[in-house]
Amino acid sequence: MREFERFDMKEPPRRQSAFLGTLAYALSIPDIIKHRPTITKIGTENLKPPYVLLCNHNAFMDFKVAIQCTYPNKANYVVAIDGFLKRENLLRNIGCICKRKFTNDITLVRQLKRVIDNGDIAVIYPEARYSLCGTTAVLPESLGKLCKLLNVPVVTLICHGHHINSPFWNLHDRGVKPTEAEFRLLIQKDELKSMTPDEINRKIVDVFQYDEYAWQKEKGIKVTYSKRAEGLDRVLYQCPSCRREFRMKTEGDRLFCPDCGKSWRYTELGELRSEDGQDIFTHIPDWYEWERANVRDEVERGVYSSGVLPVKVDSLPNAKGYIRLGNGTMVHDMNGFRVECTGEDGEVFTMEKSVPSLYSCHIEYNYLGKFGDCVDLNTLSDTWYIYPYDAEFSVTKMALATEELYFRDRKDKGMTLKPGLA
Repeated sequence: MREFERFDMKEPPRRQSAFLGTLAYALSIPDIIKHRPTITKIGTENLKPPYVLLCNHNAFMDFKVAIQCTYPNKANYVVAIDGFLKRENLLRNIGCICKRKFTNDITLVRQLKRVIDNGDIAVIYPEARYSLCGTTAVLPESLGKLCKLLNVPVVTLICHGHHINSPFWNLHDRGVKPTEAEFRLLIQKDELKSMTPDEINRKIVDVFQYDEYAWQKEKGIKVTYSKRAEGLDRVLYQCPSCRREFRMKTEGDRLFCPDCGKSWRYTELGELRSEDGQDIFTHIPDWYEWERANVRDEVERGVYSSGVLPVKVDSLPNAKGYIRLGNGTMVHDMNGFRVECTGEDGEVFTMEKSVPSLYSCHIEYNYLGKFGDCVDLNTLSDTWYIYPYDAEFSVTKMALATEELYFRDRKDKGMTLKPGLA
């Protein structure tokens, strides 16, 4: 069996280089000038490290606003393995800590404790992925325990407008301005002692509630980009008129179903208006949650399955580059994920992720602009990028199903389901 060099997850986090910290701050300024974010400080006017900073996650612009809030103090950032690709030393010196998504990693806890012991800021994006439709993604219920363990102030940074400017399904910069952010001292250090992890979680969940499309409409911000709907079919994969899945298409500012002919215009204010005047969903998150409800129904009836999908599989064991493992199959069903592929030399690789092991999963749309939609699944030592092809599928549906399967498993075991948490 082939052996691959693995990313050293145990190397202690490096304190941020003063030069690189200043450089990162300087490089963020052009976008800050372009989008003119209004940063409202709530209890953070005289805040000093160490503290935990929890940020929502909609676009790369999130990092630039975070730097504006934390500079010139030193910070360490939790970053996914692909962020280190071919630039590991640079990322480590900037202060980044590697994490493989949706894994239970006690090493990361130790790394964050080291950051706090250094007197610095531990920056975490607990949603662990860009929001698919500008609303809150599921949060890990370990947050409360982590905050109590680190025993420093809990601070949040909630940004608005970044998804509208550059949505995950179409990363074109649309020039949205002004954007907004709230930099808030959520929990004082002395408050943590008297709070349970569940109480801490509740406060975090409450402040993490956001809806980018509602924000856009409230602020009256228009997006005039002529191709603003293109890519939205990756999120809104099911037609609410004929209910067919995986057939939706986009072109310019139009979203349409080629099967039944129903079509919508994606307006400059972020609404969907039916071209026949018979609106169904005008608010994008409502359509998305309708899809979730349909997936939940399949899960509740025990019939959810992706079927057997042909896939190509790449591995990222370290930051040096992707390794093609081979071609094979993936099944996502009531038992979780099972992936099997065969390399050119006939070696067989398998990965299984049971339902209880994944409260959510990470997906990509047309990864790196050329590789297509994929699911990435992680162990503590490897990340697989799994690309289905020659089949009708939606990675969005797989992400929704992963969460609904997890919730169903928890319910079946009599375990408490906490709103907004896994």
